[in-house]
Amino acid sequence: MSVFRCYGSEPPLSPRNEPIHNHTSNTTRANKSFCPRLEESYARMSTPQSNHLLTPNLLGRLERMELVSRKVFRGRMKGERKSKRKGQSVEFHDFRNYVAGDDLRLIDWNLYARLDQLFLKLFQEEEDLHFYALIDASESMNFGTPTKLHVAKQLAAALGYVGLCRADRVSVQALGPMGRQAPALRGRASLWKMLNYLDQVDSGQNVSLFEGVKDFSLRNSGTGVAVLISDLMDKEGYESALRMLIGRRMDVFVMHVLSPEEIDPPIRGDRRLIDVEDGDSAEITLNNYALQKYQETVASFISSIKQFCAKRSIVYLPVRTETPVETIVTKYLRERGVVR
Repeated sequence: MSVFRCYGSEPPLSPRNEPIHNHTSNTTRANKSFCPRLEESYARMSTPQSNHLLTPNLLGRLERMELVSRKVFRGRMKGERKSKRKGQSVEFHDFRNYVAGDDLRLIDWNLYARLDQLFLKLFQEEEDLHFYALIDASESMNFGTPTKLHVAKQLAAALGYVGLCRADRVSVQALGPMGRQAPALRGRASLWKMLNYLDQVDSGQNVSLFEGVKDFSLRNSGTGVAVLISDLMDKEGYESALRMLIGRRMDVFVMHVLSPEEIDPPIRGDRRLIDVEDGDSAEITLNNYALQKYQETVASFISSIKQFCAKRSIVYLPVRTETPVETIVTKYLRERGVVR
């Protein structure tokens, strides 16, 4: 990724006019209050950082939400999601004529008594959905206050918990080697496993987006909803990674996480920039003209991503790190159709 830092206290710019990153990190004090329904799960968490990824108040709101898929996927197990297939559940769907060999237990005998004809009651099938949250954990994500990686983990945890509450199959994992340690998640009791795993995810997984998505695809053969949470800053580009997810027939969402300092950096003067991932360096002078060109390049970069996603039916979701995760999930993502 074309990501640079400088010698100094202020965040620098890239000579290629791409947002720059340093090793700034931010942590918040763990929330000590507990929701009664979730206290047992929180007590099982191994580190205090788990408590500030999802607050008890936010967890209560997430329980009432549901992940939205624009495509119809055939689930492997029973869940709480309505399917277009007919099956067994408590929700009535329709009648159809009895055919020899049908299950006699499904015959509506009350209707037979009135019409003297055999009809079967059909019910709405309920299936699970496979939800994948893919987190870019490269060094470029370790920037901002809070860091982009911290916000990415909060978003992944929030969406993952929504899926767990609906009995969906959830996979929250970082791109790169850490992804191979991601646990299989299903049901609310898996909350502590998900948060413990996210606590172990740290920046430094410097694999390209393409290699990270390729490794994920080789390890996961199923289809479902895939949410890529990244700043999309990769020297090899983001296009091939997104094409691979589309080729897997995934319902793809891209959450593009940027910090305010990357969009409007408050710096001036002579700077030496060093790439935090591969060590490339450059010396530049930052004046008003250079900053204007930088902002134009950032705007063009974002616009190109929007166009790429729109042409391929990928939902593009820009995220700013200064926006509280509660607002992003409960308002913004609901408006954009990610949850309901």
